Amino acid sequence: MMDNDWASVDRYLVDALIGDDGAPALAANADAGLPAIDVSPPQGKFLHLLARSAGARRVLEIGTLGGYSTEWLARAVGDEGTVVTLEFEPRHAKVARENLDRAGVGARVDIRVGAALDTLPEVAEDAAAPFDLVFIDADKVNNANYVQWALRLTRPGSVIIVDNVVRGGAVADEHSEDPNVRASRELVELLAAEPSLDATVLQTVGAKGWDGFAYAVVNGPTS
Repeated sequence: MMDNDWASVDRYLVDALIGDDGAPALAANADAGLPAIDVSPPQGKFLHLLARSAGARRVLEIGTLGGYSTEWLARAVGDEGTVVTLEFEPRHAKVARENLDRAGVGARVDIRVGAALDTLPEVAEDAAAPFDLVFIDADKVNNANYVQWALRLTRPGSVIIVDNVVRGGAVADEHSEDPNVRASRELVELLAAEPSLDATVLQTVGAKGWDGFAYAVVNGPTS
C-alpha cells in the first residue's frame, strides 16, 4: 500500500468511528496558519481512549500546538481532571486556548507558555500530585530530556507516550545525520536502559504517513 491508500483508510475510519469530533479545532488551526502537524483524528481518539483506559485524571502534555490533542486528552480526564500543557509559541497557545474554550473543556486545561525545559521545573514545583499520563509531541531533539522530566513527575503505573519516533523508518539508520533521527535513537536507547520504564515502539501508517510512537509504563521508583 502507498501513502494515498493509508490516507483513504484513515478517511474511512474517521467517517465510521470519529465523525466531527475535534474537527472545529483542526479547521481553526488551519485558518490561523498553524503548521499541519497535529496528530491525526484516529491518533487523537486513540490518545483519548488510552487516557480513559489508564483512568488518568492528571495529564501532562509537552507540545500543545493548537490544542487538538489537548482537547482529546481533556475530554478523557473528565470534569474533575486536569491537563497541563506546555507550548513554546504564544500565538499557538492563544489559538489553543480559543479552541479549548469553544469545545467546553477550557476549564480543565492549564496552558503554560515558554520553552518546555524552562517551564517543566515550574510544573514540578506546582504539582500537587504525580501525573497519570504524559504525552510528548514537541521538538524532537529534546525527547530524551522530556522523558527524564516525565519520570520525575509520574508514579509507578503512569504512562508516557512519545510521538513521531519512527521518522519514516529512518530510526533504524544508525548512520543518519538527521538530528531528529539521532534524537529518536537516543530516546530508544534511553527507554531500553532505564530500569524504571517498560517500553515499546509501535509503527503507524495513515494520513500522516509512516511514523510511530513510544509507549512506556513507569514500573518502579522514579528518580
